[in-house]
Amino acid sequence: MSVARVTEIKASSTKSFDDALRVGVTRASQTLDNVKGAWIADQDVLVEDGEIVEYRVLLKVTFVLR
Repeated sequence: MSVARVTEIKASSTKSFDDALRVGVTRASQTLDNVKGAWIADQDVLVEDGEIVEYRVLLKVTFVLR
């Protein structure tokens, strides 16, 4: 039997939501052991002068405890 935990991570990218997701999962994997999954709980953008300048995602990251 294993026990999993979920934590929230906010990540951003100037390229796309997909890139922000990749940034968040990569960073979470550097800090947390046994990352098994992630999903986007929320997403938003930062707009300046009518242009999107940053894509942001709120991730729920699942990792298994030892």
